[in-house]
Amino acid sequence: MTPEARMPAWLDPSPWLDGKEATPTDVEQALGCDAPGVRELAALLSPAAHPFMETMAQRARALTQRHFGRTISMYAPLYLANYCTNGCAYCGFASDRVQPRHRLEPPEAEEELAMLKEMGFEEVLLLTGERTSHAGFDYLLECVSLAARRFHAVGVEAFPMTTREYALLAEAGCSGVTLYQETYDPRQYDRLHRWGPKKDYLDRLDAPARAMEAGIRTVGLGVLLGLSDPAFDALCLLRHAEHLRRNHWKSGITLSFPRLRPQSGNFSAMFPVDEAWLARLVFAVRIVLPDVPLLLSTRERPEFRDGMAGLGISKMSAGSRTSVGGYGEAEPATEGQFQVSDKRSVPEFCSMLRNRGLEPVFKNWDSVFRDADGGGHG
Repeated sequence: MTPEARMPAWLDPSPWLDGKEATPTDVEQALGCDAPGVRELAALLSPAAHPFMETMAQRARALTQRHFGRTISMYAPLYLANYCTNGCAYCGFASDRVQPRHRLEPPEAEEELAMLKEMGFEEVLLLTGERTSHAGFDYLLECVSLAARRFHAVGVEAFPMTTREYALLAEAGCSGVTLYQETYDPRQYDRLHRWGPKKDYLDRLDAPARAMEAGIRTVGLGVLLGLSDPAFDALCLLRHAEHLRRNHWKSGITLSFPRLRPQSGNFSAMFPVDEAWLARLVFAVRIVLPDVPLLLSTRERPEFRDGMAGLGISKMSAGSRTSVGGYGEAEPATEGQFQVSDKRSVPEFCSMLRNRGLEPVFKNWDSVFRDADGGGHG
């Protein structure tokens, strides 16, 4: 991938960014549109939409309750390994970061999974760095099989894979794949991904489609806010989601909104995104995609997460650890991928949700359906 390479025409948001600036009338029309799309999202993210924040928030809350009720789906991330060959300038796991490297051996992974099960979780997200000899596909496949014996929903957030590999994960019990493009700006992507397999922009861009072709039930998309122009990346994120829904309608999607957090290497956001803009982004995406689960992780501070729960956001993590082996009683042997802001325990977080009239949901489908579709382990 070179800086001169172009993004696919179906992804390019330029027609909605290069025209005239949005006006208050454009925002009002976007809020009144029966089938909002990328044009409406551009208006809702423009400076002209700032005075409409309260209206957007109320609309987002109503749409969230209509499609998800007064519930928040709960999940937990589990970092399996922090080995990596990539040179991502913004990541604490990058290969030039000086920190202990480790992977969970299968017995250790089972101990961590058992701890998460005891905390009440029924959905787990397994994370690794880039494909390496220490933690490659076979290792990930084994960990998915271990997790599928305990959890009703098992997702992975790892390196891009082939269609065949995604199919094998589905057969082992994997129901979801999360893969962030990080930034959709090809030039910025090339600058930030200094070396390693992840430098291939188009291969990463195509991976979610391969996962859907292989029978993965849900694919999670997202951008790392702070790496590039957030409005550009948000419009591309919507275009990517629309493209996948149009061509792979049997699978569902989720969207996440991580902001760049302090990490090993001390990379600073090149395009800082404050909480007000992040909130408006969530409201706007909920208005445009009313039935898509929207996630907010423990990267954000507790007060902000409390306010966003049910206000566009329908799925959240709690008690998260971003280091390998972080759920054990002893101090983890590695540093985390990023700093966690919301360090509340699962009971504390669930108590907050209930005090706000929301119900935490740890299980909303059964592994028997996964087994019937893909032959995975229950």
